[in-house]
Amino acid sequence: METRTLGPVGPVSALALGGGGIGAVWGETSRAEAVATVREAVDAGITLLDLAPSYGDGEAERVVGETFEGSLPDGVLVTTKCRLGNPPADEVYEHLSQSLNESLERIRVDHVDVYLLHANVVADGAGSDRGTPLTLFREAVRPAFERLVEEGRTRAWGISGIGWPSVVRTILAEDPPPPVVQCIANLLDSTGAIHRADEPLAPRESIRLAQERGVGVMGIRAVQAGALTDGFDRDLPEDHADWADFRRAEPFRVIAAELGVGTAHLAHRYSLTMDGVDTVVLGVKNREELRDCLAAEAAGPLDAALVDRIDAAVGRTG
Repeated sequence: METRTLGPVGPVSALALGGGGIGAVWGETSRAEAVATVREAVDAGITLLDLAPSYGDGEAERVVGETFEGSLPDGVLVTTKCRLGNPPADEVYEHLSQSLNESLERIRVDHVDVYLLHANVVADGAGSDRGTPLTLFREAVRPAFERLVEEGRTRAWGISGIGWPSVVRTILAEDPPPPVVQCIANLLDSTGAIHRADEPLAPRESIRLAQERGVGVMGIRAVQAGALTDGFDRDLPEDHADWADFRRAEPFRVIAAELGVGTAHLAHRYSLTMDGVDTVVLGVKNREELRDCLAAEAAGPLDAALVDRIDAAVGRTG
């Protein structure tokens, strides 16, 4: 598998195994199948496991802990995350520290390689229920992450870049920037139902700026919660935002069918082809889905003419 560089974190595989699938966020799976999927992913050359407490109420972290019994294979890196919200500034470090301790216990390790803020950083005054205000991030969150790095409990830290585009770009432009950012990397440039900002999403601008600043980019939602597949594997109401993306992607499914591949396969190849994306995080829940993604990576990047055709088909410009 191709190796890329995740900013200052260093070399990682082009594909990362996300915890959403093995934590049963994207449909049912079993503990045994999840463990087998993790083993097969690592055996196939995946060197980054992207976890979070919210993936199955800690299930994804427990799966990795059970798979390797606290001894990750050489070269395999692991991330975890914390949902923070808007606590008082003097409670931020303890909140992040306690969540990290619980994650380390589930994964059965003494440190992670990247600890990510699993919440939107929002403009000051946006409302206490919208995310973490920018001023709180500057005054308390960043120093707390840096303290955890100094303590050796994480090698690096990062942010979610799927929230307010202008705020994400502000953080990326500051010195020093976060070592890692997670950005939307799909052909629709969409977050679907989780879009919360009062401004248009602009993930490729965030990716471009991150690349300029030497920030590692983890591309997420390559199949946009199932909208870029042949069909949802969970029930959603017809007015759900992910259904709107599914309908918008119908011309893309036609292209995939013409090429003789599954929609998810082609969507992953598209994300892997995107400039500035260091690793694409998979949401697979079993070995069958994993193998399709491995085949997509092995097939190599899409040629420019096909990328242009896909962009035109779904109405993406710029």
